[in-house]
Amino acid sequence: MLAEQDFTQGRIMKQLFFFSGPIMLTNLLQVSYQFIDSLWVGNLLGANALGAVTISSTVVVTVLSFIIGINHAALTVLSQQKGRKDSQGLKRYLNAFVVVLSLLSVIVASIGYLFAGPILEMLNTPPEMLQEAKIYLQVNFLGILFLMGYNFIGTVLRAIGDSKTPLKFVLVAAILNTILDPLFISVFNWGIEGAAYATVISQAVAFLLGVWYTLHFKLAPFTFPSLPTREEVWLILRLGIPSGLQMTVIHAGVAAIMTVVNSFGSPVVAGFGASQRIDSLIILPAMALGTAVNSMAGQNIAAGRWDRVRQIAICGALFNTVIMLAIATLVFILARPLTSLFIQEQEAVQFGTNYLKWIAFFYPFLGLNFVLNGIVRGAGAMYQVLVLNIISFWILRYPLTDLFSRFIGENGIALGMGVAFIISSVFAFSYFKWGKWKEKRLFGEG
Repeated sequence: MLAEQDFTQGRIMKQLFFFSGPIMLTNLLQVSYQFIDSLWVGNLLGANALGAVTISSTVVVTVLSFIIGINHAALTVLSQQKGRKDSQGLKRYLNAFVVVLSLLSVIVASIGYLFAGPILEMLNTPPEMLQEAKIYLQVNFLGILFLMGYNFIGTVLRAIGDSKTPLKFVLVAAILNTILDPLFISVFNWGIEGAAYATVISQAVAFLLGVWYTLHFKLAPFTFPSLPTREEVWLILRLGIPSGLQMTVIHAGVAAIMTVVNSFGSPVVAGFGASQRIDSLIILPAMALGTAVNSMAGQNIAAGRWDRVRQIAICGALFNTVIMLAIATLVFILARPLTSLFIQEQEAVQFGTNYLKWIAFFYPFLGLNFVLNGIVRGAGAMYQVLVLNIISFWILRYPLTDLFSRFIGENGIALGMGVAFIISSVFAFSYFKWGKWKEKRLFGEG
C-alpha cells in the first residue's frame, strides 16, 4: 500500500505544518553531515582544515546541483501525476527518472573526481588548504551515487505526500556519521580523508536502507528499471535541464562568493566556513517550506484547485516569516558561542560572529523566495524560476557582495548578501503575482 496524502482537500495550514515538519528535520540531519565534519575537523585538525572542508563542500554541492535540480523536476512531475490520480503515469515517470538520474550521477562523479584539483585552483583556494581540500573533494565525488539515490527516494515519497519515511533513512545515516567521524579522524588517524569517508559510508547506508525499506513495504511503485519512452525523457529534460540549471546557478553563485571571501585570507575563510555551518541551519525551515509547497501546489495545480494554490502561498509566506524571525533572533544573540563551536582562532571567530549578526534578519526575505518559487515550480515553470535565480545570484548577490566588501571590507560580504535577499524577494513576488506561470501545462487532459 502506498504511503500517500491527498493535498487537494483538507486544512492547508495544518497540512503544511505536519508535512513540512519532517522535511525540516530531514534537512537538518542532512546538513548535520557537514556540520559534524566541520565540528570535528575544526577542533581536531585546525582552521586550515576547516577552510579546506568549506571550499570543497561548496564545489561538491555546485557540481551535484544539476542532479539535485532534476530531483526538483521529479517532485513537480510526480506530484502532478498524483494530483491527476494517474497511477500508471506515476509508475512510468518514476522509472524514467531512475534511469536518467543514475546515468547522470555516474558521469558527474567521474568528471568531478578527475578535475578536482583544477576546480579548486580556479576558486583561488589558499595554497595551504589545497591538498586537503582536493582529498576531501575526491572522496565525496566517489559517493555521489549514494547521495543522489537516497535524496531521490525522499523526493518520490514527498511527491505522493509522505514526508515522514525519508526522515528514518537520514536519521540512521546521521547517527552513523556521528560515530564514524571521530573514529576515522582521530582513532584511525586518517585526518580530513577520514571525515570524507565517514560521510560517504553513512550516505551509502541511507541509500541501501531506503531502497530495501521502500521496496519491502511497497511505499512507492518502483519497478525494475527499463528504457523510458521518448516522451518521458523529453519531459524530464524539458523540466530537468532548467531546474538543474537553477541549482547550478545558485551554487555556482555561492562558489563565486567564495572567491570574494578567499581574497581576505585564511582567517576570514575559516570564519566564513564556521558561520556557513550555522547559516545552513538558519535556512532549513525556508528550504523545507519550499519543498512542501512545491508538492502541495503540484497536486492542486494538476487538480485545477487554484483557490487552494493561492492559500498554500499565503500560509507558506506567513509560516516562513514567523519561523525565520524567531531563528534569526536566536542566532543574533548566540552568534559568538555558535561560531566558537567550530574554531578557536580569535580572528576567525570574530569574523564569523560579525557575519551572522549582520545577515541574520535578512533571512525572512530569502525564505519568501523559497516559498514563492516553490509554488511556481509546482506548475512546471522551470525556465522562469531559472531566470529569477540568475537575477538573484548573478545580477544581485555576487555583484553586491563584491561591491560592499570593496567599500567596507569583510563585513560587506554579509551586508551585500542581505541587500540582495530583499531585492530578489521583490522580483519573486512580482512574478508570482503577475507572471504567466499559471498557464503552464505539463500533461494533456485525461
